[in-house]
Amino acid sequence: MAKRVVVTGASSGIGAATVRSFRDRGWDVVAVARREDRLRALADETGASWFVADLTRDTDVEALKRHIDESGDLHALVNNAGGAFGLDTVESSSIDDWQRMFDVNVLGTKRAVSALLPALRRGAEEARGADIVTVTSIAGHVAYEKGGGYNAAKFAEHALVAVLRLELAGEPLRVIEVAPGMVKTDEFSLVRFAGDQAKADAVYEGVENPLTAGDVAETIVHSVELPAHVNLDLITVKPVAQAAPHKVARGPLRVAL
Repeated sequence: MAKRVVVTGASSGIGAATVRSFRDRGWDVVAVARREDRLRALADETGASWFVADLTRDTDVEALKRHIDESGDLHALVNNAGGAFGLDTVESSSIDDWQRMFDVNVLGTKRAVSALLPALRRGAEEARGADIVTVTSIAGHVAYEKGGGYNAAKFAEHALVAVLRLELAGEPLRVIEVAPGMVKTDEFSLVRFAGDQAKADAVYEGVENPLTAGDVAETIVHSVELPAHVNLDLITVKPVAQAAPHKVARGPLRVAL
């Protein structure tokens, strides 16, 4: 029996890489995102199925729930949809940016969990367990200057995951948080800086081997495929060059003599 997973934010970056990794291991995958053209291309490449939904819209999430309920049980949910918008001080940052970050990172995750938990419970009955994986960030654990809005959203998402784990205690449902550090993808920093490619490139300049989307995807799939009694509550994954959100080594890594 092939297990089935929903991956949100699947149109690019970590989400698309996670779809590929699950498919490589024989999972049935429902890739969820807003951009239909990207989902179609990913489906053609991997054999995944897809569903267009904006997780900040109740009607879209309700439609996703109906689709999953009508097409079978669910054995894992990867809450990956999210993003950072802007990099400015608490005083001068945009309320609109903060609202967008809370909507997608926090409320989008809440909507997906609420909508798909019944299908996950059915899958857990069938397979003796199911998984909820949420991709947060080290920004949800360590504050840094000019990260106020993203810090606040990711701290809130981290809290959501922690509360969910307590509330589901006693059920065969693992609640896993993956908190990546610096991941070099095509879109994360570009979106954060409103399309300014030079600013986006500067984030990674001189950093030896920042994480790739594939690195995080492998971490996600590994956590789900561990024996059913093993729960990785929190996985923090950073490149060796990054000690903290605000401390990154630039230039070749060398042994201190």
